[in-house]
Parts: sequence; structure tokens; C-alpha cells
Amino acid sequence: MTPAEPKGFDLGHLLAERGAERYELHAKHLNHQLPRMLHTIGFDKVYERAEGAYFWDAEGNDYLDMLAGFGVMGLGRHHPVVRKALHDVLDASLADLTRFDCQPLPGLLAEKLLAHSPHLDRVYFGNSGTEAVETALKFARYATGRPRVLYCAHAFHGLTTGSLSVNGEAGFRDGFAPLLPDTPVELGDLDAIERELRRGDVAALVVEPIQGKGVHEAPPGYLRAAQQLLHRHKALLIVDEVQTGLGRTGDFYAYQHEEGVEPDLVCVAKSLSGGYVPVSATIGRDWIFKKVYSSMDRVLVHSASFGSNAQAMAAGVAVLSVMEDEEIVANARATGEALRSRLAALVGRYELLKEVRGRGLMIGIEFGRPVSMRLRTRWTMLQAARKGLFAQMVVVPLFQRHRILTQVSGDHQEIIKLIPPLIVGERETDRFVEAFTEVMEDAHAGSGLMWDFGRTLVKQAVANR
Repeated sequence: MTPAEPKGFDLGHLLAERGAERYELHAKHLNHQLPRMLHTIGFDKVYERAEGAYFWDAEGNDYLDMLAGFGVMGLGRHHPVVRKALHDVLDASLADLTRFDCQPLPGLLAEKLLAHSPHLDRVYFGNSGTEAVETALKFARYATGRPRVLYCAHAFHGLTTGSLSVNGEAGFRDGFAPLLPDTPVELGDLDAIERELRRGDVAALVVEPIQGKGVHEAPPGYLRAAQQLLHRHKALLIVDEVQTGLGRTGDFYAYQHEEGVEPDLVCVAKSLSGGYVPVSATIGRDWIFKKVYSSMDRVLVHSASFGSNAQAMAAGVAVLSVMEDEEIVANARATGEALRSRLAALVGRYELLKEVRGRGLMIGIEFGRPVSMRLRTRWTMLQAARKGLFAQMVVVPLFQRHRILTQVSGDHQEIIKLIPPLIVGERETDRFVEAFTEVMEDAHAGSGLMWDFGRTLVKQAVANR
């Protein structure tokens, strides 16, 4: 007998029947360049399951995740506490998103977030990091009555139109003008901030304490001094903690590393989701929220269709509970310091390795021009074709030979960024350092599969010009 065909919708049956078509479906119906890129660099794997800091392919091989879904998987994949919370909230059949009541979960999540944000008072919940930034931009403009926002060169704050206006990478902005009338300044340049503030039309400065593109940290004292300048000119400090927040850098917020910094608005997202339900939060001062929502007529002047939904709120409450119970911030600080120090010790050993920097489990590994003629010739060949190819040459063997997923920190950058789940420990540190050391040995040998792949990348880069 053949098994009966399932009636109605059956997700398991659908995935079993069509899952093998994943790359073809994406190429046909979604961003066609993504599967093309994955095929080119050999990242076109089929993963069967995931747990913690690992996922497994169809052959049962494990892969170490040092990317965490661009920082989303702060607690790793499928943390049992977050998973149970979502089962529980679905089973509760709550009267969610009526729009005309006040459910308990948003208030409980806000209470937990504010406990880690002692000088802030209120929270707006959205769905993504770019939405958190958009909210902060709107609130700052309305609260100050001014149109212009300052942002740092090479910053990344999102890709929707408002956040794109304060995105410091030209490659993301090209072709999408006109954007909002915002102004870039160099990270660390206090004179530039003061010069712009004198014009009297600046609502705020938005800044990442550590820039995701390149892992560049704000200089010591910069955030505090910028805050003082802004407040003197009646402008606001917006800190974007979408990637750096919730323990990533070894403090709950990265700005807390510097004493005396008290932002007016803070943006968080990514890890707050538990890797399940998109959620973001814009946390701010009481007077800003009361000015935006100044009357009952303005009660819905800023809202989101799925904002504060029960599933997202349950995930967020569970995530913060796990962070407290399992001392996630302390683990990120200790493991990050161990990993960074071990990698930094390799800098003098390998001439292609320029610098290792970062805080907590946000680490940048930068490569640079070698000294020896033999390696310098190969480096120059790669640079002439396209800057960033050497970093990609490191990412690929880490994945294909050692089953470790990493990422290049940004386009045209010779930097790899490590942002693993915050639950990683000595086992994962050992595996990465051993694999990275082997890849560096191969690169400095000056021959073999790694440089063969480099020549392939050069041909592709030249062909794409």
C-alpha cells in the first residue's frame, strides 16, 4: 500500500517534498544573486538541523557558527528556554494585537529592558534593527524640532530609507537618492560634531559604540564628550546597539564600557529575538516619548502592525531571563578576551596578519600588505583585482576545510568579523584558533589550494568589472 496523501496543509510534507529545490526556488523567485554567490564560493550546503553554536549537513557533519546569523543568534540556535516560551505563548491562545487593550507581555519585557537601562524610562517595540533606528530618528526630530542628524562615516544603521540616510557606506546608498538631509562625520572627530552643531539645525548624533563594518571602536572618551557637546546645543545622542547590545561586547550595552555615557535613545534588536521572532526596541527618555505622544489625538502617531506581538514579547522576556540566569554577559566578556588574546598573539608570527581588535565576542581580524617579496607580489595581484579578496580567501578554507562559518566584515575590506553566539566557550575557541592558524600557515606557504582559489577570485573580479 502507498501512504495516503495528507489532506490540507502539512508543513513537514511540504518540506520533505520540495526542500531539495531550495536553491532553484530562491534563484527563480527571490534575490537571484544570493544562490549564485553561494555556488561560486562553495557555501551552497544543505543543512538538516541546528542547535547552540552548531549546525549539521545532510551527511551529519557539524559546522561551527562564528556568524550567529549576523548577530541574531545571541543565545545560539533553539535555546530550550526560548523555544518553550514560544510553545507556551502559542498554546495560551492569547487575544493578541486587538489594538484596543494592553497585554501584559509588552510591559513585562519593557520592565526587564529598562532594568538594564537605568537612566531611560520608556520603550517602543518594533520588528527589526532598521525600524528601531527609524523610530529613533523620528523621535529625535520631533522632540527637538530640528531636521538634521549626524552620523559617522562607515557606519551601518540599516537599509530602509531613513536609516539608509545615516548609513556611512556609499555602496549601500548608491542609486537610492534623494535621502534625508543628514551629515557624516568621522568617528572620533569631536571638532566636526561641534562645527555642525553651531548651525543650529542638528537633532541628534547616531553612533555605534563599535562599528560593525570593520569592527572600529569609538576612541576612549568620545561618546561622553560627544554627549556633552550635543546636550550643550540641545541635541540628542542616539546609540545604535542593534549588534553591539545585549552582551555582545562584554557589557549589557557597549556604551556602558565608558563611564558617564547616558544616551537619550538606544536601539536594540537582533539577539532580543532569541533567533525566532523579529523584534526591536527603541528605548528612550520619558520627556521624548511624552513629546511624541503628547495627546490622545497622537496615540497612534508612530506604531507598527506587528509591534509588541505576543510571540516576539515572549521571546524577548525569555532571552533576558536566560541572559541573567546563565550569566551570558560574563561569558561573552571572558570567552571574547580569551579568543582575542590568542588571535592577537599570532600577529607577529604571520606577516599577512595586521591586527586583531574588538571587545567581548565582537572581534575584527584585519589582514595587510606583507613584507616579503614573494607574498607581496601575490597580495598586490589580489588588491589590483579587488580589495577584500584575501579576506575572502581566508573565509572559504575556514568553511570548506574546517567547517567554520565566518564573514568578511564589509565590501572592499580585508577584515573578517567574528560574532559567534554568546554561549561559545573554550571548545569553540580552540577549534577556531587551530583552524585559523592552519589557514595562515597555508597562506604564508605561498602555494597550494588557497592561492589557486585566489586566482579564481581574481578572474571573477576582473570579469565583473
